[in-house]
Amino acid sequence: MEEEKKYYVVRKKALPEILLEVAKVNSMLENEDMTIAEATARVGISRSSYYKYKDDIFPLRDNLHGSTLTFVMSMEDQPGMLSLVMKTLASYGVNILTIHQTIPVNGVASLTISVEILPGAGDSSEMIAEIERLQGVRYLKILARG
Repeated sequence: MEEEKKYYVVRKKALPEILLEVAKVNSMLENEDMTIAEATARVGISRSSYYKYKDDIFPLRDNLHGSTLTFVMSMEDQPGMLSLVMKTLASYGVNILTIHQTIPVNGVASLTISVEILPGAGDSSEMIAEIERLQGVRYLKILARG
């Protein structure tokens, strides 16, 4: 029976070092003229480790064009908070598909947004990081990528 494919979005800090090193090798092979042996030697991992994980890790920005990204966040109930989030999304050139904000409870509102990543859109992982850095954003979690 074939292994069921499941995908997870994981923060970089939670990944084992070997996966980050494999991602470096993938990037080097994509952007530089070198062999797998040269790239793995430069990064300091074995070729067998590279081959074991090479198809299992990629930056969030890869292969997202034309797909959707859905995330949920909680933010403080301050005037202009939603506007700041929308301006950030607009600056990355994504198309907002759905948006739902709850009524604030104890000064905090939940916001669920689905966006379409269009060709020419900015780096999705940077977009998420920028939203997380907004003053008043308490929590952000990616729910789905499709």
